[in-house]
Amino acid sequence: MKKFDKNKLPSRHTSIGADRAPHRSFYYAMGETEKDVAKPFIGVVSTWNEAAPCNIALMRQAQSVKKGVRANGGTPREFCTITVTDGIAMGHEGMKSSLISREVIADSTELTVRGHCYDGLVGIAGCDKSLPALMMAMVRLNVPSVFIYGGSILPGRYKGKDVTVVDVFEAVGKHSSGQMSLKELRKLELVACPSAGACGGQFTANTMACVSEAIGLALPYSAGTPAPYEERDKYAVESGKTVMNLLAKNIRPRDIVTKKALENAATIVAATGGSTNAALHLPAIANEIGIKFDLMDIAKIFKRTPYLADLKPGGKYVAKDMWLAGGVPMLLKTLLDGGYIHGDCMTVTGKTMKQNLKNIKFNLKQKVLRKYDNPLSPDGGVVGLKGNLAPDGSIVKIAGLKKLQFTGKAKCFDNEEAAMLAVQKRQYKEGDVIIIRYEGPVGGPGMREMLSTTAAIYGQGMGEKVALITDGRFSGATRGFCVGHVGPEAALGGPLALLRNGDIIDIDAKKGTINVRLSKAELVARRKKWKPRKSEFGSGTLWKYAQTVGPAYLGASTHPGKRKEVKEYANI
Repeated sequence: MKKFDKNKLPSRHTSIGADRAPHRSFYYAMGETEKDVAKPFIGVVSTWNEAAPCNIALMRQAQSVKKGVRANGGTPREFCTITVTDGIAMGHEGMKSSLISREVIADSTELTVRGHCYDGLVGIAGCDKSLPALMMAMVRLNVPSVFIYGGSILPGRYKGKDVTVVDVFEAVGKHSSGQMSLKELRKLELVACPSAGACGGQFTANTMACVSEAIGLALPYSAGTPAPYEERDKYAVESGKTVMNLLAKNIRPRDIVTKKALENAATIVAATGGSTNAALHLPAIANEIGIKFDLMDIAKIFKRTPYLADLKPGGKYVAKDMWLAGGVPMLLKTLLDGGYIHGDCMTVTGKTMKQNLKNIKFNLKQKVLRKYDNPLSPDGGVVGLKGNLAPDGSIVKIAGLKKLQFTGKAKCFDNEEAAMLAVQKRQYKEGDVIIIRYEGPVGGPGMREMLSTTAAIYGQGMGEKVALITDGRFSGATRGFCVGHVGPEAALGGPLALLRNGDIIDIDAKKGTINVRLSKAELVARRKKWKPRKSEFGSGTLWKYAQTVGPAYLGASTHPGKRKEVKEYANI
């Protein structure tokens, strides 16, 4: 076992020298020995809580990580941070807290590591925003780090079919339109979520789990195993061992997360028809390493990437099926074979992506994943759109869509609740373009997801008969013709704020355009008459977030990132 020189590590500030005797005494109070205190301190952070099944299995896995750290010369220091679980925050004001929680998780992880001078970090996350949040913290702190996903939920079974929580959201729409009885809805809700783990389709959690492997911060195959399976603990132990190896070799997150690695991450999002939220999270991670990698940079990668994974909500299968088929490494291997990813990127294994994938063979006896030369469609499952309605860009998920163009009349709502009420009352018609504005990062504040509304529309059988446009976000579970992240947002006077009922809007996901049929002169005239709306929040965390948050196309970050960094934590 390698012996580490603590005189070169951050933890020397809390554990070496006569003047640190009081600090060491605290560790002895927690059962650590003098030998333990002489070893590197490794933060083991999980987003464990009882908010939702996504997080419930994380503390168990943290204990396994700690075993791996101790067995390989480190002293683990476990701590938890918050999550806001989108499934429960969905459809009401609680969703304003969701994206903001990403910053709080990253910031609280940073503060814990800084405050206690930890030398490395293993992060375990389960629910949507917690995955990118921990990756952001790792790159920000730049101490040797390993990410591990807590695992997905098992699929439920209803009437002989696999179901997920999205089926329940859509069933609400069916119930409101008389297609499903309350008794049937109850039966479905009782069986849809049968275990611990994050939502099972290729929604945000599983999308970002795939990203964790593609970007190089997680061990190969660690994203796939479902949360309830004890096999997850094997990856947790190995992650603890791996962080000590990275510390010995001084391989840091910024050696791993480069522009090329971010391009690999965007590629796997497109290849899996993943969540549009990745177009927020990848620019935010890029901000932590001081590079610009915005929504439209990501959209270019989406456009050239084949769509290879037949996963819900656009396809048939769930995360467990992808794991059984061959997992993330098999998908990465075929993307590498096709020249779609960079094989020379360093990973937490201490080897390059190409070296990690060297011996992987494509499993031809499964139906979940396609080879690069036999795609479900030649383009990625997500497309960027620009035009006079979205000068900064916007995004639409096209995986599973039958048509890629839409023209219709605007029907404007100034918040999600008003839109949802109109949908429930069927106060919209085929051909409408439903506008939900003032839901951006500043305007919300917090850039809410719209799954309750989009799922209700889909459940009413109108999923592709209307379009929906917002400066807010969509859940990774959203399907239908839904355009999000429109920028500049309405609260800042973006074109979305200037729309009126009946304006004609053209969306073309093939050409990548989104326009309203109004002249420049008309838009200028309307802007002169426009008045900013007063925020509903004058204090607290939501107010504070609105003061600092940047635009969605740059990741809705709340600080300048490495570009303005003066002192790197890892070198203190």
